[in-house]
Amino acid sequence: MIILVAVTVATMGGTAGAVVSPTPAPSPSPQAVSQQDRDFLVQAHQSNLTEIESSKAALEKTAGQQDQKTTKIVRKLAKRFIKDHKKLDKAVRRVSDQLGVKLPDTPNTEQRKQLDELSALSGAEFDRAWISAELHSHHETLAAIEQEIENGSSPEVKKLATVAKPVVQEHIDLLLKAERVSTPSPTESTGPSESPSLPESPSPSES
Repeated sequence: MIILVAVTVATMGGTAGAVVSPTPAPSPSPQAVSQQDRDFLVQAHQSNLTEIESSKAALEKTAGQQDQKTTKIVRKLAKRFIKDHKKLDKAVRRVSDQLGVKLPDTPNTEQRKQLDELSALSGAEFDRAWISAELHSHHETLAAIEQEIENGSSPEVKKLATVAKPVVQEHIDLLLKAERVSTPSPTESTGPSESPSLPESPSPSES
């Protein structure tokens, strides 16, 4: 009995003197990103890739044709779109990296088909098709932006959409002017038409 008590006391003493390491606190989980936010980031990125590639193609297709009125407009718009969509996409990629959203490397199948169809055209036919395609894609982008602003969850992604909206809307306004120049109605004046003005748009926030 004495031996048993001694062993018990010794064991308790050893435990009391030991340094017990605190249980590490669980690391914070990464910020949850809704499917809406993920879809918007992917769509915005692929739209930017498409606009940049399409605009570069426009500059190549119209090289040496600057004497044509509509072609001059197309070239001005293409240069503007490359600049603006590169800035927008830089912000999209930065936020995607922060939130752990993997982005595709290329436009989607439908966008790729559109680019291929444009590459088969030339001259005035290309100019009109390019303006029409850009209007369609910019309207789709604007719809996605408005959906993200209304239904998105991530403050960072919603901010991207808010910053991009006036840029995309301005592109649409310029394209509508270009469309009217490229397809004038019979009742319009046959005098020289002015190219759509291209004011500097606010740079997409990178903060």
